[in-house]
Amino acid sequence: MDKYECPCGYVYDPECGDPENGVEPETAFEDLPEDWVCPKCGAEQEYFEKV
Repeated sequence: MDKYECPCGYVYDPECGDPENGVEPETAFEDLPEDWVCPKCGAEQEYFEKV
């Protein structure tokens, strides 16, 4: 699964997920809830780029 980076530098790693915000490990970026935003700066998913 691909990692995605926010302009602020936060990298969403699907192996880790985002448990603090209700996203289980092994959740692909494409499968994130529509209302999920960067936990560091609050940017929406559309601003993330694949790394």
